[in-house]
Amino acid sequence: MGTLDNKVVLVTGGASGIGRASALMFVREGASVVIADVNEVGGEESSALITRGGGQAHFIRADVSQTRDVEALIAGVLRLYGQLDIAFNNAGIGGQMSLTADKTEEEWDAVIGINLKGVWLCMKHEIPVMLDNGGGAIINMASVAGLLGFRLAGAYAASKHGVIGLTKTAALEYARKNIRVNAVCPYFTDTPMVQDMIENAPVMREATVSGTPIKRLATADEIAEVVVWLASDKASYVTGHALPIDGGAVVQ
Repeated sequence: MGTLDNKVVLVTGGASGIGRASALMFVREGASVVIADVNEVGGEESSALITRGGGQAHFIRADVSQTRDVEALIAGVLRLYGQLDIAFNNAGIGGQMSLTADKTEEEWDAVIGINLKGVWLCMKHEIPVMLDNGGGAIINMASVAGLLGFRLAGAYAASKHGVIGLTKTAALEYARKNIRVNAVCPYFTDTPMVQDMIENAPVMREATVSGTPIKRLATADEIAEVVVWLASDKASYVTGHALPIDGGAVVQ
């Protein structure tokens, strides 16, 4: 018996990294999973990893910054399973590292569109379905950059601060409707996005490691464990929380 038996979970940004690790862990706990991403190859790979192991998973291509894609995604979940119990709104991009005054409008719009508008759009269409189901759990991907300032990442930090504000607001609005809404705030995690950043700026590897008392990057599985816990009834009294998973970075 798993903690999420008979639950249906949507994971956006599930083609790799924390999204893939979380999808695999949701299935380990008994859930059926729908994976969404713009990366079709990675999304299909994540789905195949689950089905080869005997789990239930489907991939649906979706750009979370686009209303039509999100509407089609939620319709697809309902067509496949008839319900939606848990959503991990994880899709996001890092954007280019640049000073606030040097950032282009196009770059700003891209990061805000996916990281913040995308989370809102998903919640906008997930919540009515959960209300019809009698409740649910939503976990939004924020970041330590949503709790602190973050040099050279103005759009990213703004988007993640926004996700935390949106999470807290929705948690208040739907607490009495049996929908819990929380956010996770990882520090640097060993994922393809972070590895790309480190390769483009090798000095960042030492900075990311030295920035935590634990002195290492997180693994995607370490983040996924917290995501799955927040989705489960073990966290039934937790809502409106922005939970750092950061090796102690924010308490320094």
